[in-house]
Amino acid sequence: MHDVLKRGRPVAPAGAATPPRPAGLRKRWLATGVLAVLVALLAGVSLGPVSLPPGSVAIELLNLLPGVHLDSGLTEREIAIVTELRLPRAVLGLLVGGLLALAGGAYQGVFRNPLADPYLLGVAAGAGLAVTVVLTLGVGAGGALSGLPATIPLAAFVGSLGAVAMTYLLGSAGGRSRSPATLILAGVAVSAFLSAGQTYLLQRHAESIQQVYSWLLGRLATAGWQDVRLVLPYFLLTSLVILLHRRELDVLSVGDDEAASLGLHPQRSRYLLIAAASLGTAAAVSASGLIGFVGIIVPHTVRMLAGASYRVILPLSLLFGGAFLALTDVVARTAAAPQEIPIGVVTALLGGPFFVVVLRSARRVLT
Repeated sequence: MHDVLKRGRPVAPAGAATPPRPAGLRKRWLATGVLAVLVALLAGVSLGPVSLPPGSVAIELLNLLPGVHLDSGLTEREIAIVTELRLPRAVLGLLVGGLLALAGGAYQGVFRNPLADPYLLGVAAGAGLAVTVVLTLGVGAGGALSGLPATIPLAAFVGSLGAVAMTYLLGSAGGRSRSPATLILAGVAVSAFLSAGQTYLLQRHAESIQQVYSWLLGRLATAGWQDVRLVLPYFLLTSLVILLHRRELDVLSVGDDEAASLGLHPQRSRYLLIAAASLGTAAAVSASGLIGFVGIIVPHTVRMLAGASYRVILPLSLLFGGAFLALTDVVARTAAAPQEIPIGVVTALLGGPFFVVVLRSARRVLT
């Protein structure tokens, strides 16, 4: 009798022990996630150097819907601030945060490690080196960092995917078997190699250090909807692939042998999820720079509060990750106004203590 997967649910062969079915996504948690996204969107558009009434902003956002024409009481200048400056930035924060959190949850499931994050396979190092090359060699860098040319996000995207490809090739150099541990070690080696190249370039071109580090610390500054349009297709593709295969992560959590006995192809599922998560991370990095800890904080918080099944973790990470980064961006814009704190600094201040909590809990599980 051949084992099969029907409608995404594993079916055990006769006489085999069937793992308990994990709890599904509860409607109250889904509603809470959607509410968090809406609150973050409203806060991101209302708060800033020019404070706007949340009620009026909410009405103006409703006016964006077809057939809705309400008087928000905002002036033309304030409407332009809402629709052309703050709304694109808030939406970009939702997309980038959702991608990083979703990728982090997928990596944690694939590698069965709560400390795994979206930059595990060298994405950050690859993007950092590529952007450093562009900025130090002056390829398309003809202005201030607030007006980054298209070459910068393109370089970050290509560098990120190139680093993942190098990790994959290095992980397979020793044979056909590519275990999660082998990939992690390959990612560490690739990251060290690419970081060394970046350090060398910065040493040779000290005048570009400020520009490079401004990008590395993360940013959501956008002059319109262009960045949103660039990230949105990758957001949709990554979310679709990972969420459609979220049940398989629950099966992989019992081990490859057990997963194979339930009709799953562990290696194929693992690398499909890694490819989707890496693509989404590369798109996020290309638009926002390196923003750390989102892929650890959000999935692990969801795991502690809502349940350990990836049928719950992944969709909620997508929602709460977007809300988390959009709200963090509000803090970055307002905490030291009129100056703006790099968003990566804010997430690091929040993520550092949280990382210690995750590390302690993981150590208790391992011991």
